Amino acid sequence: MAGTEQGTFAVIGDSGGIGEAIRNQLLEAGHRVIGVSRKGVSEQRAGYQSLVFDAVAHPCDLSNFTEQLDGLVYCPGTIRLKPLKGVKREHAFEDFEVNAWGAVQTLQANAALLQKAPTASVVLFSTVAVHTGMPYHTSIAMAKGAVEGLTRTLAAEWSPAIRVNCIAPSLTDTPLAAPMLSSDAKREAAADRHPLKAVGRADGIASLATWLLSGGSEFVTGQVYTADGGMGSIRK
Repeated sequence: MAGTEQGTFAVIGDSGGIGEAIRNQLLEAGHRVIGVSRKGVSEQRAGYQSLVFDAVAHPCDLSNFTEQLDGLVYCPGTIRLKPLKGVKREHAFEDFEVNAWGAVQTLQANAALLQKAPTASVVLFSTVAVHTGMPYHTSIAMAKGAVEGLTRTLAAEWSPAIRVNCIAPSLTDTPLAAPMLSSDAKREAAADRHPLKAVGRADGIASLATWLLSGGSEFVTGQVYTADGGMGSIRK
């Protein structure tokens, strides 16, 4: 996609949180969006098609719904916080399947659609906990570390036709993070851990994603953008 030209984008995991915000921003910009989620979205909106599908359990081939994809965003994720002694094999494998393998099989299934676009962009999601060691993040940091490796590998493999980038947020106010922000005290404590004294907003993270999908980022690939309120790089 270049400039403000209309494109077709797939948002995997668009029923809430950051995925929902990305979907809305793309639609507001006049693009066509194919949303994929396990529970679907009932909203009727011009240019939007909601598919009920578990993209983690099965490869999500969108070739019956579009002839090409100008971009794809894979949003499904987990937040599992446990000390090392509490991490079970099934926990680690589930986190890897949702965060990393689901992305792999989605991209495998839709590589041909992305290759048909004049230029295409893929956005994946990691976490600040990969670059900044945090207690109790063993399983999720391992899984998201794989996503960052996938980002750089595919950026090399698919260049110059398809750009691949990744966003690594800190704690963001989404339904997935609701248990960690369920009281004023928890929210204040979470905000205070960041130099910007705030937690992330879904709309803000989505804005970074939509920029990475746009022609404005045409010279960017293989990057991991840390949107963490300064947590990983500065101290106050």
